[in-house]
Amino acid sequence: MKGGFFKPKLVDCLKNYSLKKFLADLAAGVTVGIVALPLAMAFGIASGVTPEAGIYTAVIAGFLISALGGSRVQIGGPTGAFIVIVFGIIAQYGLQNLIVCTIMAGGMLILMGLARMGTIIKFIPRPVTVGFTNGIAVLIFATQIKDFFGLKLEEVPAEFVEKIKALALAFPSLDLTTLLVALGSVAIIIFWPRKWARYVPASILAVVAGTAVVSLFHLPVETIGSRFGSIPQGLPSFQMPSVAWHDIQPLLKPALTIALLAAIESLLSAVVADGMIDDRHDSNQELVAQGIANVVAPFFGGIPATGAIARTATNVKSGAVSPVSGIIHALTLLVILLVAAPLAKFIPLATLSAVLMMVAYNMGDWVEFRHMVRYPRSDAAVLLCTFGLTVIFDLTVAVEIGMVLAAILFIRRISQTTQVTLVSSETETEGDHHSLRGKDVPPGVLVFRVFGALMFGAAEKLENTMHHTRGEEPKIYILRVRKVLALDATALNTLENLHHRLARNGKHLILSGAHTQPLQLMERSGFLDKLGRENVTTDIDQALARARVLLAEDEPTATALSSSSPPEGLGQMHNGHK
Repeated sequence: MKGGFFKPKLVDCLKNYSLKKFLADLAAGVTVGIVALPLAMAFGIASGVTPEAGIYTAVIAGFLISALGGSRVQIGGPTGAFIVIVFGIIAQYGLQNLIVCTIMAGGMLILMGLARMGTIIKFIPRPVTVGFTNGIAVLIFATQIKDFFGLKLEEVPAEFVEKIKALALAFPSLDLTTLLVALGSVAIIIFWPRKWARYVPASILAVVAGTAVVSLFHLPVETIGSRFGSIPQGLPSFQMPSVAWHDIQPLLKPALTIALLAAIESLLSAVVADGMIDDRHDSNQELVAQGIANVVAPFFGGIPATGAIARTATNVKSGAVSPVSGIIHALTLLVILLVAAPLAKFIPLATLSAVLMMVAYNMGDWVEFRHMVRYPRSDAAVLLCTFGLTVIFDLTVAVEIGMVLAAILFIRRISQTTQVTLVSSETETEGDHHSLRGKDVPPGVLVFRVFGALMFGAAEKLENTMHHTRGEEPKIYILRVRKVLALDATALNTLENLHHRLARNGKHLILSGAHTQPLQLMERSGFLDKLGRENVTTDIDQALARARVLLAEDEPTATALSSSSPPEGLGQMHNGHK
């Protein structure tokens, strides 16, 4: 972590902390805590656990992420992105194994942070992140259809296709009263004026209004109480999960899925926060904090947690200046849990499903689908592939295949941008200092220019170009590489093979203007010694001077060979071999 092995952002923020900053953090923390309450319960229910599990996660994980994290304003807790993942793990492995998976994922996140892998997450291409984010949003929509429409369905399948089939078959059981409550809640969230939302969040108003209407008119709508009973007051006691060693291996993949999603979403959220407050987060410290939160929360009934983009944005807009606001957000939820938990049983599930529907809509970057026509077709293909795989299969498969496709397309683009051209004084396009114009290029010398990264995707282009020289038979090849900033092992192997072939036929290779990274690789591999250090020059003038020396050295040998006539037919065989 920057500046030390373990240094939370809170430590720096408290150095010049003041009463004014505390009051700003207090207002922001209370606001975001109130906003987080219905979301935490909704995420818990949608994930297949109890509503209090979502609150426990928001309190414990939210506190730890803010206290130990690498961002000034990041808010952590349960998020919509985890709904499908958690629901699927519970369906396949059970609740106890979800706890084990979350703890394992926390350990992975800590190791990623300590190994300084925070910056690696940033290299995931945007089509991949947009694809799986929109896919998760669609999956959240699908999980809320039952409660939104009040469908009579005992068990909803975990797989997307089977789920849609089951929901479609159950659609005739739609409950009109439930649907009207859900639609009314959506209308409140959409049309509540933004200027008032800072003081009374739309989701809170929707929950209060929906609960009041259902209670006052005794509407036959399913509530938290009718499905789960009362929410207990206070935090649960410490519970050690039971797990057998032979069960660990099957849980590695779901644990990796949790860790991967937590890392991606938390760092994306931190980047968004940086843009809003003009700051830079410590990505490695953030991963460590996320890991600790996911290790600790499951022991107290929590589920996976990560940075929450919407709540983080609310925190910033409410005036937060330090991680203290995130700590206050967690304490606000704790106070609500201790004081008002029994009232939560009256909240209608239709209203919570409406809240989650809006969360899913807002987390999806739907405009990107419309903009795909402006993208390169390869990027659009990666986005659609990742989106489809996320919906039909799961996040891990989607990210893995999406990253592989993105990498292949990146290699293809690199190879397309790399150019290898034969140049002469007539075709030269370089500036005066590096130009061949006005310079004497001896007969038997060909000059090639390489532009771009010379890596495995483009190595073949070098070989092909230098072996198709319009039938010319030069003695010396000069390869100008001053515009090659990167060289890899495959391209180096191509250079070595080229040098060996030329040497076997009494020809020479000269490199001109090599940069630091290519030179270092050639030095470490021993290629410079094989080629001859005198054949690596700093500019084209030195390369031409070296070519003249080699031509002069080869001339006596060529004269001696020409004076002794070979037997009839041998010359033709030799030329044919060449």
